Amino acid sequence: MSSLFKRSNLLSLLTVLTVFVFAACSTNEDAGTGTLKVSLTDAPANYEQVNIEVLQVLVNKDGSADDTTDSGWEAIMEDSMVVNLLDYQNGAVLELGEAELEAGRYNQIRLLLGDNNNVVVDGETVPLQTPSAQQSGYKLNVQADVESGQVYDLVIDFDASQSIVQTGNGGYILKPVLRTVNLQEQGSISGTVLPLEAEPFVYAIMGEDTVGTQTDDEGFFRLVGLNEGTYNVLIEPTSEAYADSLVEGIELEDGEQYSFEEAIQLEASGN
Repeated sequence: MSSLFKRSNLLSLLTVLTVFVFAACSTNEDAGTGTLKVSLTDAPANYEQVNIEVLQVLVNKDGSADDTTDSGWEAIMEDSMVVNLLDYQNGAVLELGEAELEAGRYNQIRLLLGDNNNVVVDGETVPLQTPSAQQSGYKLNVQADVESGQVYDLVIDFDASQSIVQTGNGGYILKPVLRTVNLQEQGSISGTVLPLEAEPFVYAIMGEDTVGTQTDDEGFFRLVGLNEGTYNVLIEPTSEAYADSLVEGIELEDGEQYSFEEAIQLEASGN
């Protein structure tokens, strides 16, 4: 009886261990892997070029990781490139890189920049000084949920106009102002502004939040990365011959791609 009891207990223990191992393996298999793709876009700036050297893009599940030497960092991009930010406006994006990652939530992204940065003003190339304290990279808190078998499209919005500070001696300092956008979940507002010679800046404003761009050669604009809410669209021509225009009360639902059905016609500044 004692031997039978011990054998029964042993079989029960083996059964429990088998179920536990099978469950653990199933959980790991179920987690799977997904793809995180990181791209770059820009808000407008009053320069001919804004050239930025991008060295590396890293992500981490740990939102409190302070240094790229800490564990848990995954490389999305490691081949450095020099980018003219002004080439990527109106929803145009530059793909920086992508990587297959373990499924889960990634809470931090870090953008590392080099020293080969400059702006072009009136045909002259002027170096952009990068403070040494920022050489460890620029941390952005995100909630990127990478799902098994899916692609998460994350865009870094580099606001060139707010990121460049002019010094008293005519120099320029780079102090990046960045935000992240999930293009699959957030909305946009697009349209066309005429006449073309107005060359306006266009802003979507909701409370204290402002997203801007400038029309292209055909008068088209697209403001991306917009959350749900009610926006006013402000149009500010660069030509003094035309007056500002304000379109109020555009209600944007979650993820909605709103487009003006007709071109927005600006009036002459004297009217």
